[in-house]
Amino acid sequence: MPTLIDDTIAAIATPKGKSGIGVIRLSGGEARRIAEAVCGCRGNGLQDRTTRLRSIRRPKTGEVLDQAMVTYFRAPRSFTAEDVVEIGCHGSPVVLEAVMAALLEAGARMATPGEFTLRAFLRGRIDLVQAEAIRDLIEAKTLFQARVARQQAEGSLSRRMKPVKELLVRLISLLEAGIDFADDDVPVLGEEAIRDQLQPVVAALQELEVGFGRGRLLSAGITVAVVGRTNVGKSTLFNTLLSQQRAIVNEHPGTTRDVVAEDAHLGGIPVRWLDTAGIRSSTDPVERIGIDKTREVLADADRLLLVLDGSVEHTEEDRRLLEELKQQACCLVVNKIDLPQRLCGERLGNIEAPVVRVSALTGEGVERLRQVLLEDLGQGKAVEQGGSLVTNLRQQERIGEAMKALKRAAGAVEQELPHEVILLDLHAALRALNQLTGETGIEDILGRIFQTFCVGK
Repeated sequence: MPTLIDDTIAAIATPKGKSGIGVIRLSGGEARRIAEAVCGCRGNGLQDRTTRLRSIRRPKTGEVLDQAMVTYFRAPRSFTAEDVVEIGCHGSPVVLEAVMAALLEAGARMATPGEFTLRAFLRGRIDLVQAEAIRDLIEAKTLFQARVARQQAEGSLSRRMKPVKELLVRLISLLEAGIDFADDDVPVLGEEAIRDQLQPVVAALQELEVGFGRGRLLSAGITVAVVGRTNVGKSTLFNTLLSQQRAIVNEHPGTTRDVVAEDAHLGGIPVRWLDTAGIRSSTDPVERIGIDKTREVLADADRLLLVLDGSVEHTEEDRRLLEELKQQACCLVVNKIDLPQRLCGERLGNIEAPVVRVSALTGEGVERLRQVLLEDLGQGKAVEQGGSLVTNLRQQERIGEAMKALKRAAGAVEQELPHEVILLDLHAALRALNQLTGETGIEDILGRIFQTFCVGK
């Protein structure tokens, strides 16, 4: 990925396909000149933060390609802190490509994926966490994901990190002053004072590290499989959870012979719902393949909804499943509460899992099931923390590195090692946190991050 930012780049910033309006973006020192070259603005150039209707022409032939709304943002008051021009054309792919060709002919270069955001980062407009949040905002599949990404793009996580780094820098400066000016009667911190100043830094990072599970859940989503023996109402429950008739429902055992998958969301978390074949002994080769696939799902799913028929006594297959799934993340769903009940609570075995009674047919209890599943996933805490969640592996790795370095520093304090040794680990922790926000040592990761962006952003 090019990192030179002296040239002027251009890209179509709206998705491919037909639309009412398509936006082309220019950024760089020559953005205004290039835009004026294709807009025919002789003697009436573009004004800062002013939108004008202009005819877009080929620079060499003067052929009119389209009429467009052209807006100029003078540096540094723009997203990239460079001169930026946005051209709003009609959204025909043919027109957009023609206008792009005219801009390239006038001296622009085609932007690479994420290069606009990269320039904003290199010019100091945003930090690395905010840059990643812009990508997450573009890729958000739920409103809650978008809200968290927007908060991070506005600097919520960065603001949370700032006082942590300030505490760490203060401790480092005090220790270094005690070493460098020992002959000038500068006080030297004792072990207890160092521990007291380390504690809030460690506590803040531990909270962020623990929150990574919820943040990762929010960004990556989960897989929830509906499992159980035949004829307990799995497919009916699956359809009710999705609010659509996605799986075939029939009283004949073994109707579902393959895993049926559907994507939806639960409280803002992307969920891949899976309806599975009923688990039972079967001589039908096709049904046995479906049962084998169900057992694969049991191993791979993040959460299981084990469905039991509340209108009948426990079966041997129920008991085997309860025993088999005892150690997995599971929720017991007692279905068919619209019928006389014969399955008592004490017959559910010693599995440690929430129990919810529902009628998949009437919908009774299903909303409670959704709520229990959300509580099991810790979604309430995720909502509370919002944009302060650590949502990707790179961020978690940097925080983990800082935590390890701080633990080494704490160990050095306990062993009463020289302050020079403690400082080595404190500086290592600070470097890791600086890499989190991109203040230092980020050359090796810039390409990896920004190449995942879409072109034009």
